[in-house]
Amino acid sequence: MKKKPDPLMVRDGAVKALLYARVSSKEQEKEGFSIPAQCKLLRDYAAQNHFTIVEEYIDIETAKSSGRTNFGEMVKYFRKYPGVRVLLVEKTDRLYRNLKDWVTVDDLDIEVHLAKEGVVLSRDSRSSEKFMHGIKVLMAKNYIDNLSEEARKGQLEKAEQGIWPSKAPLGYLNVTGKDGKKVIEPDPKLAPLVTKLFEWYATGRHSLKSVAKEALTLGLVYPKSGNPVPVSTLHTILRNRLYTGQFQWNGKLHQGKHEPLVSVELWERVQGVLDGRHATPLHPFRHEFAFSGLMTCTECGCAVVAEVKKGKYVYYHCTGYTDKGADDPADCRRKYVREEVLEEKFAALLDRLHFDDEVLEWVRAALKASHADERREHEQALQRCEAEYKRLEDRINAMYLDKLDGRIDAGFYDRMSAQWRVEQSRLMRNIERHREAEQSYMEDGVRLLELAQSASRLFAKQAPHERKRLLNFVLSNCEWLRGEITATYRQPFDILVEMTAVAAMEKAQGSELSTGHPVWLGNLDSNQD
Repeated sequence: MKKKPDPLMVRDGAVKALLYARVSSKEQEKEGFSIPAQCKLLRDYAAQNHFTIVEEYIDIETAKSSGRTNFGEMVKYFRKYPGVRVLLVEKTDRLYRNLKDWVTVDDLDIEVHLAKEGVVLSRDSRSSEKFMHGIKVLMAKNYIDNLSEEARKGQLEKAEQGIWPSKAPLGYLNVTGKDGKKVIEPDPKLAPLVTKLFEWYATGRHSLKSVAKEALTLGLVYPKSGNPVPVSTLHTILRNRLYTGQFQWNGKLHQGKHEPLVSVELWERVQGVLDGRHATPLHPFRHEFAFSGLMTCTECGCAVVAEVKKGKYVYYHCTGYTDKGADDPADCRRKYVREEVLEEKFAALLDRLHFDDEVLEWVRAALKASHADERREHEQALQRCEAEYKRLEDRINAMYLDKLDGRIDAGFYDRMSAQWRVEQSRLMRNIERHREAEQSYMEDGVRLLELAQSASRLFAKQAPHERKRLLNFVLSNCEWLRGEITATYRQPFDILVEMTAVAAMEKAQGSELSTGHPVWLGNLDSNQD
């Protein structure tokens, strides 16, 4: 939602600013990250610093959602009105959810005020401030990733128990089972029609189009919209093993507890018909290439790919897929380079990240100082969750006594206690998440620096797919020019490389370097004046 500010906030002669507030879910809003609290803090901050809030942008979305409507609207406003160059936000993780958000805001060339952290960021900020901000952005991204990872862990746990852990496919409904868990059961209206789909198609006498047409006449439509089911979805249904009572999750086959709509034999006959009509030859990859897909050719912009020569040597070359066509390949396509050569060049790029333990201790201390607000918020959220958990436990115990005394019947007790146990489970997950976050905030930041410090050493030991992940994390815009590699360091690694280079130069000249030195305080331009 976009909110108009209180007219009292507008003052003549004040600097114009935008306000941005976000919660990652309505559940977080209940846990102390409320929009009203953020807005009050930022309005007070604006009043103290003589800012006029001309627009307020608010987002309440989940960590999994694909975008933030009002974040995008805020970016458009900055681009449309160059006279407004100040953004007020509570703290780092309220503004960014990923590195793309960071790049987007950075390109706006605005002044970002992180009110709770007491930090103001702009192009003129000290390098140390930019560096610490970069660490916090990556930690905020890591927090979002952890939420997704926890969700995946919960889904995997359900799958191991034989419970389909996602949205019910057509023909089933998501319901709450007797034990309070979310399960699927056949849709009384659509399940028989799905069964008929399999029976019709297994005969081999019907096309997908004719089956779709027949199913529509019998009422197979989407329950909510009433729209007909397209042919592509019918194909997906016929391929879905879930209808047999089994399902695949995370690459593993599980025996489900839900009621099957078709037999395994019928499903396999349908697969035979589908494979006979739509057979696609498979070309399995026998080799895993560490750098394939990481680079583009500087000369023509095409992808750089790998191939095996003489059964054991890996060579990289430009695809050369230009407008000239296959009969007249680009010259760059004829240039090959051995994988070992590229490995040395990427290792050299990672070597530039190295710094000593003294700097790591400085960053650790800075993270600890910045952690005070985070720790206080997690402690408050923990207290609320634990109090609510105890309140529900007292309710269940009191109601149990009422059941024993005959004041309530057993059915009512079972329904209510199951509902409250589900709520207690949610609270316990939140309690565990906050306890882990309390410790992981600092650990993640330090781990990030330790990764940078040892990136080159790790790179030398890792398997090809892990090498690719590491390079993607640290580098971007990798280009290949006849065997030479150029790349851009992602933030904050770019600042780390710059500061490390200056520190090495001063040490080589005999200067004493410490964490209080101007290099680490951000005066990188002082040597160039």
